[in-house]
Amino acid sequence: MIEVVEAGGWGFLAGSALLLGAGVGYAWRLPHWLVASVMAFGAGVLLSAVSFELLGEAYDQSGLTPAVLGTAAGAVLYTVGNIVLARHGARHRKRSGVSRSQPSEAQQAGSGMALALGALLDGVPESAVIGVGLTDGGTVSLVTVAAVFISNIPEGLSSSAGMREAGRSKGYVFGVWSAIAGACTVSAVLGYVVVGGLSPLVTAYVTAVAAGAILAMIADTMIPEAFEDTHLASGLVTTSGFLLSFALSHG
Repeated sequence: MIEVVEAGGWGFLAGSALLLGAGVGYAWRLPHWLVASVMAFGAGVLLSAVSFELLGEAYDQSGLTPAVLGTAAGAVLYTVGNIVLARHGARHRKRSGVSRSQPSEAQQAGSGMALALGALLDGVPESAVIGVGLTDGGTVSLVTVAAVFISNIPEGLSSSAGMREAGRSKGYVFGVWSAIAGACTVSAVLGYVVVGGLSPLVTAYVTAVAAGAILAMIADTMIPEAFEDTHLASGLVTTSGFLLSFALSHG
């Protein structure tokens, strides 16, 4: 029971960063280059965590096959879900600029729900691996939690700024991110409860599936915001985030 509460607590902590970022993004009109820079940094942090924490763990548990097949399956599942939601208005859910802006409800009916579901699709795999990590020795990976927390700030920041520009209300914006923070808590708990009694092979597959979904999310939603219409130092910022996460993982 203590581990279940712990899993929920870590999941909520990681998800609360979405609310923190949303508050900043909605309250202040930050320069687009700054928003993109923060997103680039978050993408780098998450890429490193996926590489060295999630895929590394899946490989160490059960070898190359589960790591590869699970990652491919996760990427496919995320991509299918993302395509469906993109067709209903959630394609640019993390965009804050004007060149690729989010649609308003008047421009595309149902886009508000699609945006909310898109945020849920992005957040669940990240939080689930926090709970899964608790099943391995009963201790959470602080690097994974830190990576998800750091990457969630620019996700909430950029997306909420785009929602504001699309004319969505404060109640809608913070209602969405509060719900997603709650879903992150539940996801972490389910990750622990569901995977806790399974074999190392199945755990490796689950971890790899989450890693694949996160990788696809980074490529589909975070990197476009980080690099389009921004300064040429975005690659350096992304590398900085990657190295910070790498140092935390190997320190």
